[in-house]
Amino acid sequence: MRGSDANRRAAVRRTAPWLLGAALLLLAAGAARSAESGPIRLVDATADSGIEFQHTDGGSGQQYLMEFMTAGLALFDYDNDGLIDIYLLNGAALPGAVFDVPPRNALYRNNGDGTFTDVTEQAGLGDTGFGLGVTVGDYNNNGYQDVYLNNFGPNVLYRNNGDGTFTDVTQQAGVDAGDQFGAGACFLDIDGNGALDLYVANYLDFTYELHAIRSRSAHPYPPGPQDFPPVPDTLYRNNQDGTFTDISERSGIGNVAGTGMGVICFDHNGNGYPDIFVCNDALPNFLFANDGRGVFRETGLLAGLAHDFFGNNNGSMGADCGDYDNDGRLDLFMTNYTGETPLLYRNLGGGLFEDFASRAGIGGATVPHTKWGVGLVDFANRGWPDIFIACGHFLRNIQQIDDRTTYRVRNILLQNMGNGRFTDVSSRSGDGLAVKDSSRGAAFDDLNNNGRVDVVVLNANSRPTVLRNESQAGRHWLQIHLRGVTSNRDGVGARVRVVAGDLSQVREVHSGRGYQSHYGTRLHFGLGHRDHVERVEVRWPGGDSEVFTDVPVDRRVVLIQGTGAVE
Repeated sequence: MRGSDANRRAAVRRTAPWLLGAALLLLAAGAARSAESGPIRLVDATADSGIEFQHTDGGSGQQYLMEFMTAGLALFDYDNDGLIDIYLLNGAALPGAVFDVPPRNALYRNNGDGTFTDVTEQAGLGDTGFGLGVTVGDYNNNGYQDVYLNNFGPNVLYRNNGDGTFTDVTQQAGVDAGDQFGAGACFLDIDGNGALDLYVANYLDFTYELHAIRSRSAHPYPPGPQDFPPVPDTLYRNNQDGTFTDISERSGIGNVAGTGMGVICFDHNGNGYPDIFVCNDALPNFLFANDGRGVFRETGLLAGLAHDFFGNNNGSMGADCGDYDNDGRLDLFMTNYTGETPLLYRNLGGGLFEDFASRAGIGGATVPHTKWGVGLVDFANRGWPDIFIACGHFLRNIQQIDDRTTYRVRNILLQNMGNGRFTDVSSRSGDGLAVKDSSRGAAFDDLNNNGRVDVVVLNANSRPTVLRNESQAGRHWLQIHLRGVTSNRDGVGARVRVVAGDLSQVREVHSGRGYQSHYGTRLHFGLGHRDHVERVEVRWPGGDSEVFTDVPVDRRVVLIQGTGAVE
């Protein structure tokens, strides 16, 4: 008997490694198949979209700096039909360039069936300026969203007439901002009085006389931000009569000069007032802290947002904010230049941030490329925001100078693992991530109202890319649009907390974000398996708080200030 047991044990020892190896191979194959199908799937739907827009940087081979910085885009519902439309910015002819037909911006109306119709001419939004940045907001609180363009040259404010058309009211409103090199822009309510004010970032003091091509690795290389003087940004107060007043100096905004690019306004310390974060190219970033009366103090260094973890300045491009670890505090993600790791500023509380990018597993494939548009977006409705990064260099011959990257590259998708870390899933998240182009602005919203957030990317000197989200269905979600009564109409600056069982998520309403773009006025919350929302807490601009209950899931709802009503 003892001999028989020994033989059996010996047989087990001989076969166990083979069985274990086979089991591990089967598990690995299953995991690979699962990973290949993936929880996120973004499909290239550009060809079927009907969008024929072609971007141009307006260049003639001189490699002027503004050629590289164009452009952002906006996703918003211009006609209040419940469908998100697409507004694409374009360049304009620079010295030496000739176009038979002047390039212009384009507005595409959402038809509700996955296609879009060019309504630029009818709407009157075909601006022919050199487009760089755009923001959208209902500055006159009439229920229709208006459009502000931050151009190279005079800026433009288009008032939405409510009948599908827009009127240029720039001179009447007093917001052309002079002959500046534009960048990002944001509407925000600086003092909670219910009227949207306007922040306009300026890049630098460009002159054609200072433009000089240099040499790098024996190849021509254009000048950068270090070759031109930085300039202050501009802040306009809304007078609530259709006009604005420049308060840059007395607000404190005009006291410092930078090289502004992307901008986002968010309440960084939870005191109820919107602060302003500005990505400065090759200089320390700005954080303008709001005292609640419309006076700002630059506190980027004190807050930990001026530099990366090692104290270096970055080629800062665009920024988005969201609560990536669901701890109730808004964090900030920032894109930057070739050779730099993008920054994930984790909110530590008390108005302090720390760059957690390396600890969150961010780096790797992101480092070689120039990174522009960005969004913190829950693509798979799991309750954790993922990160989409639009990439592409600005020099067509960059490989001859730096073989780590190319002019046209794939965009990057980082999946939030729910444990404070991200994983690069770009190669297994659908053919939309296989598109190679030189991308700039990126914007995110639910284009077909199916409860999944889609993507639109503006590509330099090319057609845009439309990515339809076909991630796994069955997970629950909630989309919230706020309607302010005493606050500004769209609740810009409001903070919303959604509680669904063990999941609590925080979002804010922003006007202007990412790389010189606008998106996401309608807040999206992925809920995973949770089929019931206990409560929605809204802190409105100006300080009023309100709780909404019995809010249905898998729907788009409107929450009306002061009524408790859910539409």
